[in-house]
Amino acid sequence: MALTTWKAFPFFNVSQVPVPADEDGSYVFDSDIVSLATGSDSLFLGSSNGTVRVLSRALKVVRTFTASDTPDGTISHIHHVPDTSYLITLAENLSTEPALKVWALDKTEKKTGAPKLLCTVAVQNGRRQFPSSALAVLDDLSQVAVGFANGSVTVIRGDFIHDRGTKQRTVYESEDPITGLELRQGTTKTLYIANTARICSLIISGKGQGQPVRTVDNRGVIVGCMTQDPETGDIVVAREDAIYYYGPNGRGPSYAFEGPKKIIKVFKEYVGLICPPRVAQVSKSKTFRRLGGDEIDELFSSSSFTLLDTDLKYIAHTESLPAQVKDVFVEWGELFLLTMDGKLYRYQEKTLQQKLDILYQRNLYIHAINLAQKFGADKVQQNIIFRKYGDYLYQKGDFDTAMQQYLRAIDNTEPSQVIRRFLDTQRIHNLIDYLEELHDHDRATADHTTLLLNCYAKLKDTEKLDTFIRTPGSAKFDVETAITMCRQGGYFEQAAYLATKHGENEVVIDILIEDLKKYAEALQYIWRLEPETAYPVLMKYARSLIEHCPDEATKLFVEYYTGRYKPKEDVPAVAEVQAQTGGGTFQSLSALWTLPFMQRPKGESEQTTQTIPEQAESSDNDISQPPAYPIPRPRTAFSSFLAHPNQFITFLEALIQQDNLSKQDLTDLSTTLFEMYLENSNAASDATSKTQWQAKATGLIADSKSAEGATIDTSNVLLLSSLSRFSIGTTLVRERAGLYADIFRSYTSAKDTSGAISALRKYGTEDPSLYPLALGYFSSSAEVLNEAGVKEELQNVLRRINEDNLMAPLQVVKVLSQGGGVTMGMVKSYLSENISRERREIQTNRKLIESYRTETAAKKAELSDLETKPVVFQARRCSSCGRNLTLPTVHFMCKHSFHQECLNKPGIGMDADDKVECAICKPGNDTIKAIRRQQVESTEQHDLFKAALSRSTNRFGTVSEFFGRGVMNAVVPAGE
Repeated sequence: MALTTWKAFPFFNVSQVPVPADEDGSYVFDSDIVSLATGSDSLFLGSSNGTVRVLSRALKVVRTFTASDTPDGTISHIHHVPDTSYLITLAENLSTEPALKVWALDKTEKKTGAPKLLCTVAVQNGRRQFPSSALAVLDDLSQVAVGFANGSVTVIRGDFIHDRGTKQRTVYESEDPITGLELRQGTTKTLYIANTARICSLIISGKGQGQPVRTVDNRGVIVGCMTQDPETGDIVVAREDAIYYYGPNGRGPSYAFEGPKKIIKVFKEYVGLICPPRVAQVSKSKTFRRLGGDEIDELFSSSSFTLLDTDLKYIAHTESLPAQVKDVFVEWGELFLLTMDGKLYRYQEKTLQQKLDILYQRNLYIHAINLAQKFGADKVQQNIIFRKYGDYLYQKGDFDTAMQQYLRAIDNTEPSQVIRRFLDTQRIHNLIDYLEELHDHDRATADHTTLLLNCYAKLKDTEKLDTFIRTPGSAKFDVETAITMCRQGGYFEQAAYLATKHGENEVVIDILIEDLKKYAEALQYIWRLEPETAYPVLMKYARSLIEHCPDEATKLFVEYYTGRYKPKEDVPAVAEVQAQTGGGTFQSLSALWTLPFMQRPKGESEQTTQTIPEQAESSDNDISQPPAYPIPRPRTAFSSFLAHPNQFITFLEALIQQDNLSKQDLTDLSTTLFEMYLENSNAASDATSKTQWQAKATGLIADSKSAEGATIDTSNVLLLSSLSRFSIGTTLVRERAGLYADIFRSYTSAKDTSGAISALRKYGTEDPSLYPLALGYFSSSAEVLNEAGVKEELQNVLRRINEDNLMAPLQVVKVLSQGGGVTMGMVKSYLSENISRERREIQTNRKLIESYRTETAAKKAELSDLETKPVVFQARRCSSCGRNLTLPTVHFMCKHSFHQECLNKPGIGMDADDKVECAICKPGNDTIKAIRRQQVESTEQHDLFKAALSRSTNRFGTVSEFFGRGVMNAVVPAGE
């Protein structure tokens, strides 16, 4: 590529460096300077008078020493060994051989103050007096090559540091003068030799040493136009037509650049060129003819300086200099240029940001991108360039290319800035590309996903939509948003796919039911979920499923609530489901029902494979056990079966057969099932069905014989039976609870006299209180009394009341007189019998009174005799042991006599306080005393009397009883 097509930029700042005067007042960079070298943070100047001056960074001379043994010697070449303190000088005059000296800058001669001279070598050139033209030194200072103007090259080997001797050998000879020497260092050290006719290479150390000189290029080089790239080791040559690179394998790339060259220098990644004016071209120009003598001299003394970046192919700096250039050198990280008139110029490279700003001003964004990448700019800075380039292209109307740049800068660009520019319908394809890239970089938000799906929907690009949602691996977008947008756009199958793939089971069911109306597919999907996952969605959509798939949904409920639920492993025939739903989505979703996110048990596929033969033998038996899961309360499913009584009854009947039900659950199931039986009975259109439902209801409540063992609460049965007019249920419950009076009242309230008579005959023996109720009902009206069998039953009731003394005669008369239908003839026998019985009781009571009076008088007379008359004891035997009485003997007033030893009282009767009681009469006496003591104590317990009186049905008898106990007697003080 010709340099005329390269862009030129001002990437360097140029400033003239003020140079201080020497110690003697002379100018530092005078015309006496012959050679120049850099290193060790210093500048080394070789002069024509044989001295070397060392300049510091401030360009002050810090040391001067003589490096030539002859007064007329010239320091033609000077070289500093990198990363060491060694300096090599080559002093020569045409009368003697050149003198190569090695100096140690870190050591000083005490006498002269000059650096210590380590070695001096006279360079041989076959005793031919030709000036040296080039010098090359290995970094390990093991070999030095010197080129001469007669075309020969001498290589010196040896220990230059310790001066242990050297060997010289002329390795190359030609008729053309040597113009440059360079060394490629490494495992194999190669010497590149350049003259005016050709460029050659020679291996001077390592593998291949001793081989003849190899010609690299048949074109030569002038003095100063050959150098080496310190980073790559390539040889760089400047010729009038181009710049050439030479690598280990020979000639490399070249860059056309017409014009003469004087000096070439490599600085960092740049190649610096000093170009003199083109004499032939200048002399032919019209301007040249108009110039005067001084102007012509100035024109021919000027030169140009150019810095090239051959990698990125641009000119980093170019300028025209008013004077000829003596040398170009690099030190302290900067580039310096020294002119013939002693002026020193510093070239400072601008920062990367300054360079980019220059490129931005010219809209050269491609150059900016290449520059940033070469200089290792971070990703953020590169993305800024991409974004600016995209903005520039967008303003030019190149939207496609602009979008490419925005995509490259997507990591550090605010998406909204780009999206706003491509919202136009005509640019929707670019917008789709950007939104897709956002998702690939995980930078998309829910809004971006929404916009992308809207774009797909607007273009009706179902293929791209499918590709987007079916991307393998983890989703790079907000799944919830994508599902919502697909549903809003009518892409229900895509939404169902996304929800299925990402385990959103509830969303899948919602799509199948609410959007696609695929109820059978939804039911099949639920049946393949794990129990904990299936339960919430089953309850949420239970009514819809039971409405459209009543039998299958009821079966699923039964399986789940009985603990037998097991996720299905096989996908049913598609035709079977299509028969209910019309097919479509089932085919697409059934392929996903075996994916890992369905949370199937570990090893399920192997288990299924292994059990296929066994299932073939016994298809009705399930080998695998259902998974363990918490079974919900049955009542949680009741509301799901509204308006579906038959399915509800099926569900209840299946659950009530279980043996492990809790008492509460069994009560809930029994009560609800009883209610459903009664509802179906009332809704039955024919008598047969009504009877069947009532029989089921009766069997449900007739199983338990007592209230304690009943599964349905008595109050619930009564309420439900009453609401449904199910009299059998009411009767059964009341009978089970012993509420015979309620049964009887139910008949009487319904004016069912025959039923009341039947109930009285059936339950009268169990509950005698029914007879007073029957008496009141039978005598309540003349209509009831005139019914068949009532009068006869009335006589039975009166007889039973009389026999069991259930009512007082006055109470009976009062009840019979209230209805006004009972005649005297009907109760004549009852009254006469009661009067006769009362008379007999009076006679009996009178006889008892007379006997009590007689007995009391006898007792009083006996007590009086005991107190006033002597008692004769005629007993001859002891009342205890039965033997004949012998002294000492004890006699009691009750006519019982005992031996003294039989009473266990040896000294009885000796003390007046001894109270001895008859051993035979004592238990009876103690009982009478206890009764009397209790009666006395009860005289002060009036609350006890009041409580007994309030509970008594015969209050007169209660008062008489407490009179007999002495409650009404006056309280005797304790001291009286």
